[in-house]
Amino acid sequence: MQLVDTHVHINFKDFQDDLELVRDRWLSNGVTRLVHSCVSPDEFFQIQAIAEQFPEVSFAVGLHPLDKQLNEIGWNPEIGDRIKTLASSDQRVVAIGETGLDFFKSDRKDAQIAAFKSQLRTARSLDLPVIIHSREASVSTREVLQEINNEAPEQPIRGVMHCWAGNPEETQWFVDLGMHISFSGVVTFKNAKDLQESAKIVPSDRLLVETDCPFLAPVPKRGKRNEPAYVLHVAESVAKLREVDLLELADQTTNNAIALFKLG
Repeated sequence: MQLVDTHVHINFKDFQDDLELVRDRWLSNGVTRLVHSCVSPDEFFQIQAIAEQFPEVSFAVGLHPLDKQLNEIGWNPEIGDRIKTLASSDQRVVAIGETGLDFFKSDRKDAQIAAFKSQLRTARSLDLPVIIHSREASVSTREVLQEINNEAPEQPIRGVMHCWAGNPEETQWFVDLGMHISFSGVVTFKNAKDLQESAKIVPSDRLLVETDCPFLAPVPKRGKRNEPAYVLHVAESVAKLREVDLLELADQTTNNAIALFKLG
C-alpha cells in the first residue's frame, strides 16, 4: 500500500529533534511521497533543505493568509514577485501555497484577498496547482476563484482545498470549480458530522488525504503531535465513510496526488 501525505509542515520546530525517526515511521506506514506546504517564502530554503535530505519530499511556496505582516501592514506585491521567482527556481516546487482566506482569526479581508488573487495568478502563469486554506471564508473563496477563472476561462485554476472542513453544499461548490478536496485528521473527529458527509460525496478522482502535521492529529492519536505516518488513520476513516477498501482508497488518493502535483 502507498499513501501520499499532501500537506505537511515538518520544518516546524516540533520536529527538530527527531525528524529521522519521524521519517522511519512514515515509510513504515507506506507514505511514499509528501507535499510540504509553505506559510511564507522566508521558509523556502529551509524546506528546500528538507527535500534535499528526503527525496520523497516535494514542496510548495506561498504566503499563508494569517501571515503577521500581511495582516498588520497589508499585501506587498514584492512578496508576490518573490514567490514567483522562488517557484521558478527549483523543479521540486509542485504548487503555490498555502494561500487562501481565513476570516476566523483575522478581519483583514482586503489584504488577504489581494494576496490570494496574486498567488492564484502566479499559479496560472507557472501552470502549477494551488494549495488553498479556507476557514470561515467559503463564500469569499468561491467568489475569488470564480473571478480569477473568468479572467482566463480557457485555463481554470486547479488545486486543492486543503484540510477541508466544509459542509456538503460548500464541498460541492469547490468540486464544481474543479478543485480537489483533501481531508485531514478532522474527518476522524466524532463531532465532524457535516465534514464526514462531505467525505462521502467527493468524486473519487478529486479525493486527497493529508495530515497538516504537526496540527490536528487524527483519532486515535488526537491530542498528540501529528506526523506524516498518521495519514494512514485519515485514509482508514475516509475509506470507512465511503464504504470502500482501504487499499482502493490508498491507490486512488495516491494516483490523484501524483496527477495533481505531477509527482515523479
